[in-house]
Amino acid sequence: MKAVAAILALVAAVEAHYTFPALVANGAVTNKWEYVRKTTNYQSNGPVTDVNSEQFRCYQLAPGNEGAKTMTVAAGSTVGFTADSSVSHPGTLQFYMAKVPAGQTADSWDGSGAVWFKIFSQGPNISPSGLTWPSQGAKQVTTKIPSCIPSGDYLLRVEHIALHSAGSVGGAQSYISCAQLTVTGGGNKTPTNLVSFPGAYKATDPGLLINIYYPVPTSYTAPGPAVFTC
Repeated sequence: MKAVAAILALVAAVEAHYTFPALVANGAVTNKWEYVRKTTNYQSNGPVTDVNSEQFRCYQLAPGNEGAKTMTVAAGSTVGFTADSSVSHPGTLQFYMAKVPAGQTADSWDGSGAVWFKIFSQGPNISPSGLTWPSQGAKQVTTKIPSCIPSGDYLLRVEHIALHSAGSVGGAQSYISCAQLTVTGGGNKTPTNLVSFPGAYKATDPGLLINIYYPVPTSYTAPGPAVFTC
């Protein structure tokens, strides 16, 4: 009976985790891992917990693009990812982009260096009775590409930071994917507040080390830089 209980607990834990395997762009959902680099958790669904790990950038299964293609999208358009099977934990949702350097392409670049700028951050709704998280239960998560960024190749990074166990250092669980984009029709505003992954977060950041249940927080500050706006 103990063995059966252990197996059921493991299955429940895996089912509670999630991945972001498919790109949402141009009004459609692509195939899984078609434009998204395959992640280490593509089978386990498990999270990244070490913010200092190289895995914290794109959670890639292997170096390179893992066979992913590059999607052409317009600046100002809506993009995002599917959540498989859904975003089942409470936590904050954020999107970042990074412009591919000259001489490289979205399918050849590793995203290293202080090159990432935040384009979206969604925290909780706060009330005396507790926190509610708009992304919890979502099967898709989306944002808009800033209309003013220069045209060119980019990586698009989604992270959902699950905070149900974040009361101790290393308890926050991050679910991450990176997609490959070519942005057209852009502007000429250079993104600011650039950060690197790893390097942008510390395990003790208040947005990562927090008890979201008791005492009920009266505020929440997401990790990372301010959102870049046009």
